Amino acid sequence: MLQRLFKAAAVLATLVPAAARADAMLKGFPYPHPVQTFSFTSQQQDLSMAYMDIAPAGPAKNRTVVLLHGKNFCGATWEAVIDLLSKAGYRVVVPDQIGFCKSSKPEAYQYSFHQLAANTKALLAKLGVEKPIIFGHSMGGMLALRYALMYGPEMSGLVVLNPLGLEDWKAKGVPMATLDQLFDRELKVTAESVKRYEQNTYYSGQWKPEYDKWVDMLAGMYAGPDGRSFAWTQARTADIIQSQPVVHEFPNIKVPTLIILGLKDNTANGRERATPEIAAKLGNYPELAKETAARIPGSKLITFAELAHSPHIQDPAQFNPALLKGLEEITAGK
Repeated sequence: MLQRLFKAAAVLATLVPAAARADAMLKGFPYPHPVQTFSFTSQQQDLSMAYMDIAPAGPAKNRTVVLLHGKNFCGATWEAVIDLLSKAGYRVVVPDQIGFCKSSKPEAYQYSFHQLAANTKALLAKLGVEKPIIFGHSMGGMLALRYALMYGPEMSGLVVLNPLGLEDWKAKGVPMATLDQLFDRELKVTAESVKRYEQNTYYSGQWKPEYDKWVDMLAGMYAGPDGRSFAWTQARTADIIQSQPVVHEFPNIKVPTLIILGLKDNTANGRERATPEIAAKLGNYPELAKETAARIPGSKLITFAELAHSPHIQDPAQFNPALLKGLEEITAGK
């Protein structure tokens, strides 16, 4: 009964104009499951980490999958994957990282993938989660890889879906951006620019009406009364993407790993700052797929030739069975 009421409230919330729901904490944006908060202290600050904790809806596998969102995403964008995994018998934990979505956005915080991984580990300890499967998408894939390097023996599997950081952009000649430059870029974000970028990068130039809510979600955080503060947070998290590469440590990953890539992805951090000659060589995902699989010991690779940065949203019919099969294969015997 409570679950039906929660879903009905979520549907009603979507009928409110996007402008009226704009705020950096997403108070008016519905999540697919009840949101809880984890209160903890980090860097001498009291913080609150939002998360969803979804029990298995099918026969339990006694496994927990932890879903890590990307920079332009939130826990809510995992909604279809949560439903898939829960029905398949997995417990699913979905945090919003500090600095994002419904979690605290401290004005003074030293962001790093190490720190976000440690925050996530603290949440899982509080929830009693042992031997999780860590599953990250986009920037969350970079975070998941760092988590595996830090806590690999305490994991039962690693899944990365179109992760950022499969190449070291700086080493390939992309100039670093200052925080001020990154902040200026974030201040220019609008709903129109979000949609344009997502259509080109996430969905292979396609667009469906069901993608609109993810534009509203992201653009609303920039457009609300705390939008400038949110843009500053986004600039600082953009900085860790450019300055904290993980690609050079791939051979050190010892966790059973599943790599899933839509090969039409064209993400290349800082491409706009590179020379045309360098820019043309970035974001070659067919090549990056092979290189990554070769460098992570024993990893399994799944590719989708016609899908882009968000295969789980773009084509669930292709993505879902491949994910479930891949999960079974990397965790067999674990």
